[in-house]
Amino acid sequence: MSHKIIITRQDHTIISALFEGKDMVQVSLNPDNEENILGNIYLGKVKNIVKNINAAFVEIEEGRMCYFSMKENPYPILANQACDDKEASLKETQIKIGDELIVQVTKEDVKTKAPVVSSNINLTGKYVALTYGKTSIGVSKKIEDQAERQRLRSLVKPYVSKEFGFIVRTNSAYMSDQLIINEINNLIETFKNIRRYGVHKSRFSLLYSTPPAYICDIRDGYADRVDEFVTDDARLYENIKEYLTQHQPEDMAKLRLYQDDNISLWTLYGIKEKLKEALKPKVWLKSGGSLIIQPTEALTAIDVNTGKAVAGKKKVQETFLKINLEAAKEIAKQIRLRNLSGIIIIDFIDMELEKDKELLMRELEEYLKKDPIKTTLVDMTALGLVEVTRMKLRKPLHEQLPFIDTILQQ
Repeated sequence: MSHKIIITRQDHTIISALFEGKDMVQVSLNPDNEENILGNIYLGKVKNIVKNINAAFVEIEEGRMCYFSMKENPYPILANQACDDKEASLKETQIKIGDELIVQVTKEDVKTKAPVVSSNINLTGKYVALTYGKTSIGVSKKIEDQAERQRLRSLVKPYVSKEFGFIVRTNSAYMSDQLIINEINNLIETFKNIRRYGVHKSRFSLLYSTPPAYICDIRDGYADRVDEFVTDDARLYENIKEYLTQHQPEDMAKLRLYQDDNISLWTLYGIKEKLKEALKPKVWLKSGGSLIIQPTEALTAIDVNTGKAVAGKKKVQETFLKINLEAAKEIAKQIRLRNLSGIIIIDFIDMELEKDKELLMRELEEYLKKDPIKTTLVDMTALGLVEVTRMKLRKPLHEQLPFIDTILQQ
């Protein structure tokens, strides 16, 4: 089965979609004239401190306030704080109103919630991520080969400092030492430049700009498992080519400019139809059952229904298990496709046998592990509701564009 990242432009919107064969498994939509702040690093100013929640509000642009947890950020990098690369180490500091500090946007604003910023700077590459504030080495759980995990730990260990550590990403598995070391050195140099020069810049300065979302999809989307990056837009092609040349030269051969005046990638891959389906609350299962997906302010509720898949009384439990197992696979797919996050509650069809419930939970957990964004199967409650949490990064699909209907009408 081929794996492709399709990047196209439609009505001033850049669409980036990951296809596994004919299935669209992940998609993001971003206005091409809108600046994405997620991952950006600024020199912000502390405008207010709320002691009862141990948090502050940091201004990163004129009038743009962001939430800053003081508990989770004990090592802020303050402006005019002297720094010698050789002597730099973590130092707990209590911030106060008026302080200027280096912060990174870790979550976008969602409805009434302000963006979230952190002083725990994270610089992400294809193979590793540099983590300021944590002087440890983490290895992706998706790398299960113990010998390979040890090799990667040993490779990265000499580069850990008193200020930062590293997270070894799934992409690094079985990659050459030199590729990984080159990226580590580039990330360290980038961090040192931010650390060294950022503290002397004027407030609200943009110190580091994250790549566009479609570039992040190429970087984060398990590039070694993707066969092609295909775009039909010449300007986007040049942007991707420039990024790959600088950061992922080993992937240059995967980039292709699609040129056909008769049919666009938007039409060829049926992206419009697939987006429409991904926005519908009801998803039909092959067995005749269905899912009802209902995002709310607090959580997402997913209900599994038998629908047309009704068997005789003797086989009813067998039928329920079959539908639930099919639903588990489809739910994992829909969570990723729709970019659902936060708390997700799943109401599977009630089953009597404990062994059936245990099998369902095992299967669901395996499907959720395939998601590149951290997704955790929490438990099944006494009422039979299954709790899942997924890390919240970008907005869910139905919120990514306020004018998504305009695109689908094209």
